[in-house]
Amino acid sequence: MKKNIAKVALLSLTLGLSSCDILEEVAQTAIDVSESGATTKLTNAEVISGLKEALTVGISNSVSLTSVTDGFLGNAEIKLPWPESALAMKEKAIDLGLDAQVNKIVETLNRAAEDASAEAKPIFINAIKNMSIADGFAILKGGEGAATNFLRENTTSQLVEAFSPKVQNSIDEVQLTQYWEPVATKYNQIMKFTGGEQITTDLNAYVTEKAIDGLFIMVEKEENKIRQDPAARVTDILKRVFGSVEAQQ
Repeated sequence: MKKNIAKVALLSLTLGLSSCDILEEVAQTAIDVSESGATTKLTNAEVISGLKEALTVGISNSVSLTSVTDGFLGNAEIKLPWPESALAMKEKAIDLGLDAQVNKIVETLNRAAEDASAEAKPIFINAIKNMSIADGFAILKGGEGAATNFLRENTTSQLVEAFSPKVQNSIDEVQLTQYWEPVATKYNQIMKFTGGEQITTDLNAYVTEKAIDGLFIMVEKEENKIRQDPAARVTDILKRVFGSVEAQQ
């Protein structure tokens, strides 16, 4: 019995020391940041606040850029192309003289993404609220894109679930299926006659995935801008946190 008690005590002491080491490491990180040239010390809370604010600023700017007309369509970096799974259908449609319909489909795919992205801001902002201190310092030291990668890895499934119904509403509003279905129906009739593979592309899933990907691209650009350009640090906490990181480099 005494041996068991001793083992439990030893294990508890080991875990306790390990936890202390972790906390000390995090605390020391904060000290290192504060001693790198900032005029006042940065607390853990200030560092995390700065990172969250950076993401919030990046998200706000990204949504403002993408939720307007041509926000996706006019940006070659995030423009939604014709679905890859339906390229054969596109080629056949062009052969049938349906060029205008093909162009209209690409336009309305992007209009749906633009319309839906207007609803993305609160979803993204809500996703950054639970960032831990350890996550924050890993992001701070992770370099360009680190905050966006954290956001992507930890929120994509929730974003898809929350974003999908908004995309569907947008698809309905811009009447995307009105342009898609006639072309798809004609193509599938030909494939049925020739024995080829028919098209069943899920437009909602396609637009949702591409719209979220596009937003992450824009968020990362905004994050990196804050890291690189002091003029992009529009609040005092951003200047202090990212200025401290710069001074360490």
